[in-house]
Order: sequence, then structure tokens, then C-alpha cells
Amino acid sequence: MTFSIVARQGTALGVAVASKFLSVGALVPAAEVGVGALATQAWANVAYRPQGLAMLRSGVGPAGALAALLAADEGRAHRQLGVVGADGTAVTYTGEECLPWAGGLAGDGYAVQGNVLTGPEVVRDTAAVWLASAELPFAERLVAALAAGDAAGGDARGRQSAALYVVDPGRGVGGWGDTAYDLRVDDHADPVAELRRLLAVHEVLHGASDPAELLPLEGELAAEVRELLGALGYDSLDRWAGLENLEGRLAEGRIDPVVLAHLRTAAGA
Repeated sequence: MTFSIVARQGTALGVAVASKFLSVGALVPAAEVGVGALATQAWANVAYRPQGLAMLRSGVGPAGALAALLAADEGRAHRQLGVVGADGTAVTYTGEECLPWAGGLAGDGYAVQGNVLTGPEVVRDTAAVWLASAELPFAERLVAALAAGDAAGGDARGRQSAALYVVDPGRGVGGWGDTAYDLRVDDHADPVAELRRLLAVHEVLHGASDPAELLPLEGELAAEVRELLGALGYDSLDRWAGLENLEGRLAEGRIDPVVLAHLRTAAGA
């Protein structure tokens, strides 16, 4: 009832998933920095998440962890699982009782799997876009791959929810923790498109400024910023940006084009 991609890029590990199922992000993905990531789906066994990560943490490889999880599970014929280790080793499994079309593909650094799909093209296109988009930032690459599977047909029953979960050392919001992205669309007519929108919002609010793109806050630009702030009832860029959750993009004597665009939009300019 779901399709997903589990992957690694550099130190980042993550899962992107979509389904005709309410709140798929609450059940399918799991990941831990330096350990690995996995997606449990079909007749999902959520115990696979802590148990699988525990085995990976102890040094068991993805294939060994998958085999151990299945061996202990009487319902394994109904399960589907994708696992990637911190070294990029990846495996995928589809039980023989998973509803068709069901299957998966795995390669260096990724595993794609799905069940109750319109056909094998969903898995194939998800993997193809993943492999063809190595230049993209990891989160964007995962969502682009998921969108390709969605465009190919996705879940045969329709669309309802999607999620993105990514861990990367020290890449949590504000540098706190390792959870770089935890975005969920729980119930939506076009959840993958909505997930993409949320990712774009996340990048505006929590992405890092590019020092090369910062604009000197002087002359006409400084006057414009003061005027825009005044129209909004503020006398300080710092105060406005803090209330807009853009404080991470502030720079002394300069302004991030993202902040400037947000300010102009807020002021109706």
C-alpha cells in the first residue's frame, strides 16, 4: 500500500515515502546517524524499526539485519522492507504475500520498494531519478525520486500521505541534534507535491545562507529595507526576522536574498 526510497548520501541517511494510507510517516521510516535507515511497509511491522537499527548499531550489516528480522517474524510473507547501512550497503525484501504489484530494487546507497502499485514502473522510475540526480542536495534528491514514482502511477489505490525523514550529524534545526528533516503530509489530495512545498518552506526558514550571495545592506537597498520594515511596523530587521523564524539567515551588515524576498512579499512590495 506504499512505495518508498531508503538511501545514503555522504553522512546523511533518510527515507522518503508515499501511500494511500493516513499518516504514513508515523509508521514507515526510521534512521539513525552513523547507523543506517530503513522503511517497513506492506503489513508494516513497526518493531522492525528499533530492532533493525539496534542490529545495525551493533555491527550487523543490512543483509544480516534483514535476515534476522524476517527469521523471527511469522508474518514475514506479508512484509516489505528496505534497509541501507551507514556504508551505503542496501537491501530490499518483498514477501510473497504482499499485494501486487509489489517488488523492489537496491543498489549502492539506495533501496526502493513498493506494494499495491500501478506496476513495476513506479519502483523503476523512482530508482532511475535517484541515480540521475546525484548533484541535488540529499533531501531534494529523495523527494525528486519519490515524485518520479508518483508520476509513474504510485499507489494503485490513490494518494493520501507522504513523508521525508533525514538524519545528518549536527544538521538539526539551529544545529541542534541530527534530525535534519522530519516533514509529514498526513492527509492530502496530492501529498507528494505538498511534501515538495513543505521542503521548499523548510529551506527558506532553516536553510543556510550562501555567503557569496549576501547583499551589502547599504545605499538604496538599506533604504528599501527600512521602508519595508516600517510598513510592517518594525524598526529592526533582527526583530522582524526573528518573529518570522528567519534569524538563522541574518548577517551583520548584509542581507540574504531569501530574507529580502520574504520581506518584500510580507510588505506587499
